[in-house]
Amino acid sequence: MRILAWHVHGAWSTAFVRGDHTYLVPVTPNRDADGRGRALTYTWPSNAVEVTPDQLRDEDVDVVVLQRPHEVELTEKWLGRRPGIDVPAVFVEHDTPRGEVAGTRHPLAERSDIPLVHVTHFNEMFWDCGRAPTTVIEHGIVDPGHRYTGELERVGVVINEPVRRARITGADLLPSFASTAPMDLYGMRVEGVPARFGIGRDRIAVHEDLPQPRMHAALAARRVYLHPFRWTSLGLSLVEAMHLGMPVVALAATEAVEAVPSEAGVVSTRLDVLTRAIREFLGDAERAEQAGRAARAAARRKYSLERFLAAWDGLLQEVSR
Repeated sequence: MRILAWHVHGAWSTAFVRGDHTYLVPVTPNRDADGRGRALTYTWPSNAVEVTPDQLRDEDVDVVVLQRPHEVELTEKWLGRRPGIDVPAVFVEHDTPRGEVAGTRHPLAERSDIPLVHVTHFNEMFWDCGRAPTTVIEHGIVDPGHRYTGELERVGVVINEPVRRARITGADLLPSFASTAPMDLYGMRVEGVPARFGIGRDRIAVHEDLPQPRMHAALAARRVYLHPFRWTSLGLSLVEAMHLGMPVVALAATEAVEAVPSEAGVVSTRLDVLTRAIREFLGDAERAEQAGRAARAAARRKYSLERFLAAWDGLLQEVSR
């Protein structure tokens, strides 16, 4: 198939373009949010092809994978066809609802011609999707391999834009965790965290937007992975850390409670339980390694790339008939 899909979420897209199709990825001159093109910090295969808005008019497209509401209009404008009417389409919902959560209606809730694909069962449960047909295709990732050494008695955490998204990501909790153990924070726009949250540079080191292979190597050397997110469908960095073989300490929120089995780490809503778990993993390398192996086994079962791509192949074939 020839699939039109915007580069919105790097980690998700990196898995999605591993299928046996041609992926047309819009690119604009300044590589803005509507035209990022191929990833710069992830490795993508050659079948992910950049196309400009002008070129799209002459492209054959079998199905459109939408990820943001305004892409419905972009598709009509750039491709010259209406998604769900002139060309088959699906909408991937990556995010949890905002505002009045229990009553939040999805922007495509009245579109019975565009299936909604949720990346977690939590998302499907909490969005009011109206007449739209829904399904769940859980995350899959490219397995980075079992790389855990845990040689450094430090905590690793990955958060994108933690200053802007403070409470959503749990970044406001970092001072409490940093007082328990030294931390390394990876992600986009992380430089302002020490000043914003009053954390000394001796307690937290920030690493700005490292290429994925370098970040994985660095994370795997840290003793434990922290997932402090309050409100996200499921951070893929958590799944990546589990694949690396890292033990997990996570806030018991959203899909994390389904992703992390008890033998793989500690999941709780209590800050004292989470900080105690960090101290215990830092003090017991053998226990940390055992939990990390359990985390990797669980992640490989639940979030394999093969299962992810097979599920997507089935759905895309169904909608493009």
